[in-house]
Amino acid sequence: MAEGTIVESGRMGRVAYARIAPNEDLVLGVEKLCLAEGFRNAFVRGALGSLVDACLGTQDGGSRQICGPAVEIVSLAGEVRAQADGSLCAALSGVVADPQGQVYGGPFVPGANPICMTFEVTLEEWLPDGAAA
Repeated sequence: MAEGTIVESGRMGRVAYARIAPNEDLVLGVEKLCLAEGFRNAFVRGALGSLVDACLGTQDGGSRQICGPAVEIVSLAGEVRAQADGSLCAALSGVVADPQGQVYGGPFVPGANPICMTFEVTLEEWLPDGAAA
């Protein structure tokens, strides 16, 4: 196993299919959904929708703004993890297409990705071994 690799055992829990409302942030909305469902840890299993504009992180630590309207999310993956202070932190990455069909990928910057009309997401709870259920 590679140095720095962490292996966590556990099991999958409940599944939630939910909608994030217009103008709500994608990343913060996923965190809010997990809080509402009582998920301390979760994986994104599917998503469908668009953003007003998109903001993706870049390899140099900056960000790239993709202007809409209606930047389509082509794919979305990620997870939500409970933090030591009890808060939740979503790390979401994906591929988006702008209105001209240009395609971009990377991590979604929290607070900078407003939902356009609606956004549906499927979340699956992760229950690590030894964690309180």
